[in-house]
Amino acid sequence: MNPLWLDRTTPPRLLEEELERLDLSTAPDARTLIQWHETLLFLRAYPHSRRVARLADRLLFRFHHFLAAFEKRHGDLLEFEDPEISGIAGSSFTAVFSHPVARSLTSRHGDSITIDWERFDTIGQMGPAAVRMLPLAGEEWPVEAHPPFQRWFQPAGAAWLAEQAPSEILYDHMQVPLKWNLGASGATRSRARLRGEPLFLHDAPLIRRSQVSIEAELSSPPVPVSPVHRRQASALLAFILDASAVRYRELYGFTYPDPGALRRADLGRGVVLFFFGVPVSRRLPLRAYHCGMFFKNGVPAGYVETLSLFERAEVGFNLYYTFREGETAWIYARLLKLFHQELGVSCFSVDPYQLGHENQEAIASGAFWFYRKLGFRPAQSAVETLARREEARIAANPGYRTPPATLRRLAAAPMIYASIRDWDQFEVRRIGIRAAAELFSRYQGDASAMKTAAQRRLRRLLGFDPPADLAVALHLIAGLERWSPQDRAALAAIVRAKTSRPEARYLRLMQRCPRLREAWLRLGSP
Repeated sequence: MNPLWLDRTTPPRLLEEELERLDLSTAPDARTLIQWHETLLFLRAYPHSRRVARLADRLLFRFHHFLAAFEKRHGDLLEFEDPEISGIAGSSFTAVFSHPVARSLTSRHGDSITIDWERFDTIGQMGPAAVRMLPLAGEEWPVEAHPPFQRWFQPAGAAWLAEQAPSEILYDHMQVPLKWNLGASGATRSRARLRGEPLFLHDAPLIRRSQVSIEAELSSPPVPVSPVHRRQASALLAFILDASAVRYRELYGFTYPDPGALRRADLGRGVVLFFFGVPVSRRLPLRAYHCGMFFKNGVPAGYVETLSLFERAEVGFNLYYTFREGETAWIYARLLKLFHQELGVSCFSVDPYQLGHENQEAIASGAFWFYRKLGFRPAQSAVETLARREEARIAANPGYRTPPATLRRLAAAPMIYASIRDWDQFEVRRIGIRAAAELFSRYQGDASAMKTAAQRRLRRLLGFDPPADLAVALHLIAGLERWSPQDRAALAAIVRAKTSRPEARYLRLMQRCPRLREAWLRLGSP
């Protein structure tokens, strides 16, 4: 690939001439064709000129033809199924999706999604669903060693199986592999575009990480935010689900979105985020949940997820690998600004998985240093000591690279961006583990009895029944009866807000209740 394609100082005219001459049918192998695809997609998202964007789209929208010709010459397209590059127009891939996602995809994409019987390694697990869905299947499943489920279900399509499954649990238990023949679908990475967005041209060098300050972003003017009308929301959420699915990814909020909570944020420089929460029935017991997908010049570029409690937000962030040379640090800082603005959070935490714990992709990308250079610090002092030692080595030898084994040690603890250390050792799961310990020590393992006791106590204090799991968490707080009337009124408002819109209000009310903050910090810390 000609380096001038990604050089911001290259005159647009030269780049346009290169694109005009590019003949994708001459690609000698899959690797080259994939490289061309990713470069074109990057240029479409970060175009030097309007004509560059048009020429990149012209090639990308014909990519299914180039792939068909490539398949005729080379015989198969197996290399295009890799999770890192799946979703190219003209290719196909097989994945196991959860029941809600499978229903959504098969209902909207019809016959392009089929059951991949050749890769159905868990076909023996179809029995419990089969006896509920097919007449006389019970004649075989309880007594035969290997019932031929493919023959039983052969007339059925993927859509029927997803629609008629007796429950989400039974469908997910089957682990049905679905094959998606993408063709020229608008869901493909080659063709997925958010329509109607103005084009931001990159005719100057991109913003480097060294030019980004989270502190400055947090104090910058508000990000423009507007609600999305419900009529548009359903189509946008389906578009977001597809863009994630073709990359083998599911996100809790994408699977269970709240259409009435969808909002649009203009982060600047052609980056737009659509973010939302989940319906009341799908909310987490304690933390507030928000997620979103961001687009660069209309191209799906990545997603973000936040789990918030009081002023603390755990942030999961993924810029799709095609765009990781494209102002990643600036986009991340703008997202933190938005969540600070909309949710009132000011302490940001990064889970060890994002840093490389059991995540080889994060190790390969040096994710720890991405966050470290933006001002994050390890939550554990031992990891901080190791990080400083590595920084000294890098300063002494600019060519030094932290070995993967050391990066894994650096990923052993969360990283925090905050001036305070109150949340450094906090883990929300500790509250759950304390509840589990009390369940067995005090209630002999009877969860129903525990929830009933918790709700009865909270009903006396608040005057109404809180959600059962939230009641259990509050039940762990000793001395609730001694709280002042003002503190109890604040707690009642927080509990009511957990089951009303928007969930951001739940956070805002918690941030004004230091008594509850102190109690849950104590329960969630060592």
